[in-house]
Amino acid sequence: YTKGTWSWIIKMDNNTTFPVQKEYIDFSAAMGYETVLVDALWDTQIGRDKIRELAEYGNKKRVGLYLWYNSNGYWNDAPQGPKGLMDNTSIRRKEMAWMKDIGIKGIKVDFFGGDKQVTMKLYEDILTDANDFGIMVVFHGCTLPRGWERMYPNYASSEAVLASENLHFGQQSCDNEAINAATHTFIRNVVGSMDFGGSALNKFYNSDNIPNKGSKRMTSDVFALAASVLFQSGVQHFALAPNNLYDAPDWAIKFMKEVPTIWDEVRFLDGYPGKYVLLARRKGAKWYIAGINAQKEPLELKLKLPMIAEGTTLRYYKDGELPNGKITTTTYRSKIGVSIKIPCNGGVLLTN
Repeated sequence: YTKGTWSWIIKMDNNTTFPVQKEYIDFSAAMGYETVLVDALWDTQIGRDKIRELAEYGNKKRVGLYLWYNSNGYWNDAPQGPKGLMDNTSIRRKEMAWMKDIGIKGIKVDFFGGDKQVTMKLYEDILTDANDFGIMVVFHGCTLPRGWERMYPNYASSEAVLASENLHFGQQSCDNEAINAATHTFIRNVVGSMDFGGSALNKFYNSDNIPNKGSKRMTSDVFALAASVLFQSGVQHFALAPNNLYDAPDWAIKFMKEVPTIWDEVRFLDGYPGKYVLLARRKGAKWYIAGINAQKEPLELKLKLPMIAEGTTLRYYKDGELPNGKITTTTYRSKIGVSIKIPCNGGVLLTN
């Protein structure tokens, strides 16, 4: 279980190339992350020999690779490759032996063809075989998880949600990002790990963050940070890009370097599906209180935080009247709580 990056969400298919993936390995290393997800078409645009070279390069940087695969099967006509390597036991195990040999950390298996018994068996067959070879598994284009985190130690996450690629594909999804995020937390993530692949800090969904090119992110940087806490997934491949090291706020990058992906405790504080949500998550002795607002009017609340000791100094990430984040500190007083105000499409974070 870990944090990582992936180029595809910002740069799409044409940039699943050796130089770009190498750049993302360097980026993950700079962030202190442990993985890079190499998405679809790596088999033709990079090739197996160069994937081995990438894995060796990543190993030197202490960054492992996740590789994308098409689930295939006769019911699946999705054209992206590599294809025909996951639906047959002997072929699948041979491929996983190769992955183990070159040091691949995990796989993302995509495009599943329904919830029939044969498909449900394929999920578990992939998990079983991957476990034999020490390979983690993320499912995409898939059904809801079925308690697999309790059954398979190598199960990391499932998409099973209208995920971050839709933010790249169309402005309407960006316009509705806050509404959807305030819904997913209630109706999807409660079922199990949700691989959303978000928390973008680019203002625009294009390779170089060029203004007015591609979809425009409508949510704030604090919202992006809050979503990294609200959305739980054993493996988080965030929608960050190398340019964020110099064009995103320092405090945002610092937070994204430190945020956990595995939690010891979660508490629901307040919220309503599609409107707003506030959760508290704990890792060790540290609490992360995160909230977002999808309503047109600013959300004003006074939070009582019984898990926080009297007199504790909290780091307070917040938006102003406009979603332009900043950090302050506040001292927690149990009798009065913490007053928060979150604008539309904005967020809030408190950490002890």
